[in-house]
Amino acid sequence: MLQKGSAKKVTIYVNEDTQYHLQLLYEAILTYLMRKGVAGATASRAAAGFGPHQVMHTTKTEFLTEHLPMRIEFVESAEKVNALMPSLYDMVTDGLIEVQDTTIIKSVMHEQAVEATRPHQKQQGRGKLLRIYMAENDTWNGEPLYDAIVKQLRMMDISGATVYRGILGYGFTRQTHKEGFLHLSHDLPVMVSVIESAEKLNEAMGTIEGMMRDGLIVLSDVEFIRLVHSPVPLEPPDAT
Repeated sequence: MLQKGSAKKVTIYVNEDTQYHLQLLYEAILTYLMRKGVAGATASRAAAGFGPHQVMHTTKTEFLTEHLPMRIEFVESAEKVNALMPSLYDMVTDGLIEVQDTTIIKSVMHEQAVEATRPHQKQQGRGKLLRIYMAENDTWNGEPLYDAIVKQLRMMDISGATVYRGILGYGFTRQTHKEGFLHLSHDLPVMVSVIESAEKLNEAMGTIEGMMRDGLIVLSDVEFIRLVHSPVPLEPPDAT
């Protein structure tokens, strides 16, 4: 863990598609830093930029999208930065490396406690699988319909629900809905999946039907196995 006090901040600028030994350069740099025990490093992708070649790279041009600038940044002690720099200098054959003096004000890391667990409990039985199909832009009282349905299911004590977002599909109108360039489409198919007892789902279906304008509800018989891991309860404090 980094110590409070003087340190060095290293910033490396490379192109996203630059290769290094059959690997993307920014990934190779991150892997190298991790293997050398650097406390942490971050790679961020820019939305636009240009370099000494005076060519503007932007997400608006599909051909230049993968050639956007990448920024890799990490903070370490001066001694470790000095030790890393020769290899980094050799790896970056087209880019920019910047080193700045900095001061670490606070550096903390919460240790992850290993939680003792009992052997898992196994629940098995028969139930119902409910699948609700709708469009991503369907709404209910000003919010996305799928979000409103999940909230209703939680209020009705349904044990769990999962929302799936499709990338391609069509429905009763025969109109194809497809994810567009840069994921800009907001009319893709969405499915909410729930597994519960027949009694609970029969009660929930009436509420869900009243919320939907267009869509499809499918109910199927299933057999389920649910594994539940319960943490060991903490011992009460000694009264003495």
